[in-house]
Amino acid sequence: MRERSKVCVHDSQRGFTLIELMISVLIAIFLLGALLTIVQANRAVFGDQTQLALLQDSERMAMTMMADVIQSAGYFPNPTSNTQGGSLYSATYGAVTFASGQSLSGTYSATDPGDSIQVRYATASGDGILNCSGLSNTSGAPALYLNVFQVVSGQLVCTVYINGGAGTPYNLVSGAPNSPTALGVTHLSVLYGVKTISTTTGNNVDTYLTANQVTNWSNVISAQVILTFTNPLYVTPGQGQPATITFQRLINVMNQVGPVQ
Repeated sequence: MRERSKVCVHDSQRGFTLIELMISVLIAIFLLGALLTIVQANRAVFGDQTQLALLQDSERMAMTMMADVIQSAGYFPNPTSNTQGGSLYSATYGAVTFASGQSLSGTYSATDPGDSIQVRYATASGDGILNCSGLSNTSGAPALYLNVFQVVSGQLVCTVYINGGAGTPYNLVSGAPNSPTALGVTHLSVLYGVKTISTTTGNNVDTYLTANQVTNWSNVISAQVILTFTNPLYVTPGQGQPATITFQRLINVMNQVGPVQ
């Protein structure tokens, strides 16, 4: 009788079983899922960082421009030929009423969009004093500037009036109009520092007042500006992020600040 032939199968020639293939695919799916999770997390972090950078740039832009303008309140180019009470400061600007020589004024509102502040100063052509548009006087003659800061539809707006003419608005910080989730400004608050104690020396602020509490604008020594921005990271209540973020800056009025005591 003929013997049956025997076939030897070495381990190196044996293929994968179905169970091994399924386990390998399952491991690959888990690894791919972990990789996608890391990628999505990195994208979210990058997006948050970008939004925060935009917020910081907007805050820096707004505060720098407001500080530069408010510090210039009451400036006049040549003390030998100009004074705060002279003809350069006698212009009238529509609803904004200034006394002769007055350089600051404002309005107060506890509700959004908050307060407004008006700043006047005179410049000589070519002196480099900027208004809130970022431009200076190059007209060839002295000019009187009025800068009006206020929040309009989620945007910090400054309107520039030159020599009593029509105002030109400029958006300093822009957000989507009337959108609570867009990066923008929801509220402007301004407090005015004054000295009420006459017995102390120097121009030291002892009281901060709202615009409707100021009785003599010539006594204003400084301004505390508070801007409220929408928080780009806010999603829903209770998620660890506030709906708004506030930024504050104290600005000295250049022609009022005396020696530090």
